[in-house]
Amino acid sequence: MAIDPAPDQHVVAQSTGDGGAALLRAAWAVFRKDLRSELRTRYALNAVLLFAVSTVVALSLGLGPLAPLRNPDLPIIQAALLWIAILFAAFTGLARVFVHEEDARTAAALRLAAPPLAVYLGKLFFNLLLLAVLASLTATLFLIMLRVRVGNLGLFIALLGVGSLGLVAATTLIAAIIARASARGALFAVLSFPLLTPLLVVAIRGTALAVEGRGWEAAIAPLQVLVAYTLALFTASLFLFKSVWEP
Repeated sequence: MAIDPAPDQHVVAQSTGDGGAALLRAAWAVFRKDLRSELRTRYALNAVLLFAVSTVVALSLGLGPLAPLRNPDLPIIQAALLWIAILFAAFTGLARVFVHEEDARTAAALRLAAPPLAVYLGKLFFNLLLLAVLASLTATLFLIMLRVRVGNLGLFIALLGVGSLGLVAATTLIAAIIARASARGALFAVLSFPLLTPLLVVAIRGTALAVEGRGWEAAIAPLQVLVAYTLALFTASLFLFKSVWEP
């Protein structure tokens, strides 16, 4: 079903000449359009939640609670399983923000109604919300069903949040690149993997420290790397998005 972007597009079109405040209003209009569309169809939300729940349940049934005494590398194993579950669940839904514009034939109207930077920020905000829901649910189910004991919960949440920001910063631009391709799913994973591998390695190691109960001082380096990598991806996306989005 075609999505009518007209109500928010009028807001966007009227707010393109006031500088930063207008840009944020335009981005907010794009975000609201995507949110209303998703609440009507629930395509991406149902997909990511179903994948997250089924992945954690499968891990729980297949592995069960892992015994710490028999697994000295248990924290790194648990952290890796958690991030793998989040990553593949994210792959099922984060590309949808641009794919549905092409499928509904609304991409051309959106290009006319909003500046490229506002489109990118609006889509980024929507993906952030979607991944926040996904990461929160996946982590909660993971901790409960696999009986994972987190020694430093604050550090665990901080690493999960910063890692998710980096994940969204990378995949939102890639979603715009593959939106008009035929093999979108495979191409999305292929292009995302090189960008996300360094981020995932650092996030897994940092999360393992949080599971072990290490202090914040032990995780300063992983947090700094994740923040720097996220800022680099976000800055690069701001410069590259216009050439990717405009035909």
